Amino acid sequence: MRERTDLETRIGDIERLERDLSDNAEMIELGEMEDDATVVADAEEALKALRDEIARLQIESLLSGEADQNDSYVEINSGAGGTESNDWALMLMRMYTRWAERRGFKVEVLEMHDGEEAGIKSATLQIKGHNAYGWLKTESGVHRLVRISPFDSNARRHTSFASVWVYPVVDETINIEINESECRVDTYRASGAGGQHINTTDSAVRITHLPTGIVVACQSERSQHKNRATAWQMLKARLYERELQKREEAAMQDAAGKTDIGWGHQIRSYVLQPYQLVKDLRTGVENFTPADVLNGDLDGFMEATLAQRAFGHAPAAIADVE
Repeated sequence: MRERTDLETRIGDIERLERDLSDNAEMIELGEMEDDATVVADAEEALKALRDEIARLQIESLLSGEADQNDSYVEINSGAGGTESNDWALMLMRMYTRWAERRGFKVEVLEMHDGEEAGIKSATLQIKGHNAYGWLKTESGVHRLVRISPFDSNARRHTSFASVWVYPVVDETINIEINESECRVDTYRASGAGGQHINTTDSAVRITHLPTGIVVACQSERSQHKNRATAWQMLKARLYERELQKREEAAMQDAAGKTDIGWGHQIRSYVLQPYQLVKDLRTGVENFTPADVLNGDLDGFMEATLAQRAFGHAPAAIADVE
């Protein structure tokens, strides 16, 4: 049913665009016949908007991977640098939360460890929405922040790093087998604010997959059983994403002219001082309003990365393809 709904939506979008294209072309012909410049100008503006929408839909058509339509986990970890990096990790968590809210996606915090003074050491989000993983998979990597530190009394400029790891939620259509004897399960008390129960019992669960070293944790529920079930689901998702990563890296090596996805490498710089700039180091896309980006305006970066992986060029070039 989900696949059927998705196909019906895509077909409906294409049929609507065809009608709008035909209607505006006829309006231009009519305006030229009647020498009405206003009608022609309005129709031309409408055609420009259609071109932008077609470019967006063409980018969305690239989300055809095995798990692109699935919900997504987003794991954020602060780098070296103490309070500075912890605060930067919290800023990234807010950025992805706001991006998801803009799209009408739901966000659930599965696990979070606060920093000693400010920010967070780590957090895991589950973002629920159509194509959530397809969009967010472009965000895996190291994110770099340059700013005047609010924690430095001398107002010096600091550079902070945080890593983002994105992997898909595994649904019932994907079967992942895990040998439980190869896993270590630890329980501990949940950290952070909570009710009378959550911080007084060992309700949080951490699972370590010994062959790969993958570690997942969940503390969002008061019940240890629920946290354990979610943690197993997260581990399955991480192992599945690991296999997808291997396949994608192999495909990228075979495709000349496409950039290395470089999981774990620095992908984007956010400079707040001495100038204002956010630059994606993979595609060269720039945004001169970092405040908007940190408020969730990420679509331009995501679209450029998806287009580069598929075509080797930015979305602007796609829009000009007839």
